[in-house]
Order: sequence, then C-alpha cells, then structure tokens
Amino acid sequence: MPPIEEIISILKERYPDALCALRYGKDYELMIAVRLSAQCTDARVNLVTPALFARFPTLESFAQATPEEVEPYVRSCGFYKHKARDIVLACQMLLRDYGGKVPDSMEALLRIPGVGRKTANLLLGDIYGQPAVVCDTHCIRISNRLGLAHGKEPEKVEQQLRAILPPEESSNFCHRIVLFGREICTARNPACGKCPLRPFCAEFSGTSE
Repeated sequence: MPPIEEIISILKERYPDALCALRYGKDYELMIAVRLSAQCTDARVNLVTPALFARFPTLESFAQATPEEVEPYVRSCGFYKHKARDIVLACQMLLRDYGGKVPDSMEALLRIPGVGRKTANLLLGDIYGQPAVVCDTHCIRISNRLGLAHGKEPEKVEQQLRAILPPEESSNFCHRIVLFGREICTARNPACGKCPLRPFCAEFSGTSE
C-alpha cells in the first residue's frame, strides 16, 4: 500500500486550494450544478448555470417551474430532459420535506431525485464539512493506478478509500485528485514523466493488480 500521508502531502503542496470546480452561491445551486455535471464537464456546467440561476433565482422559482421551462437552459449539458425533471423534483422535495435546506445526511440526500452517492458525498463534504469520498471517474482511475483501491465500482472504491484516508482529509483529497487527473494523470496518455506521485504508482512500477 502506498504511503497515503505522503500522497496527501504532495497533492496539498501542488494544489493548495482544494475547491470544487463548480460555481455556485447557494447550497441548492451546488446540488443542481452537480446534477448537471453528470456526463458533462464542469467547464460546460459553469457556462450554463449563470443564465439558469438568473432565470430561476430562488429555490421556490425552481420548484414552481415545469421541466419544460428549465430544459432550454440546460440543453447543452446533455440528457437535458432527465436533468430538468430531476432539478424541479429535487427543489420541490427540498421545500416540502426539508424546510428548503439541503439535508445533512446520506440517507436523506439519497431520497432526492437525481442524487446518488457521488453527489451526496460532495454535498456533505462541501456544504457541511463532513468526511466525504467523492468517487468520480478521476478518483476511481487514479486510486486504481496508485494501488490505493482496486475495482471500478464507485461504492467499493469509496469504502476502500475511507479505510485509509484520514476523515478530515478525505473531501479535499478528492478535490485534489480531480485537479491532478485533469493536469497529469489523464485517462489517456498520462504525463508520467512529470508526475510527482510516480514513486508511489503501482501501475507505473508494474505492481498493480
């Protein structure tokens, strides 16, 4: 097992600001932005949300909208009909069941339309500062390459990472892994020659399972 403390330290030094790439001002806006980011880049979502949030400036305005009214604003994010429907239903549920607040438990979040474990973990980590492991494609790919986890199933990778990550570091670790995955450890043609984690990389050393 690679030394997780050293990996965390190197990533901290390279990416001191471990911030979510999605832009938002209100908690529910982060929930919406994460839903839009499914099968879509964060950069594209950040181009879409300013107009979306201007047209629907409150949680109530989203809840009172029809999916058809939301669709034109999210069309370029892909799967726009499903996403628009989930956004409206999710906002209605926040008002009806949770007092207009994004809930602070995994169980409650998973009841919300369009919210899976990845989204729930991100919300718990970024909004409430809870220990969270956001297993997106970058996290799964890089964890496997480093030998920190084995397998492609998000929930299994999440549990493996929870077992080795200090809880207070887990959420920021995942944000930094995303930045690292975009800059160096890309899906295709990773820049192994300049990778600061190369000494710990099971795939590079040929020891990965």
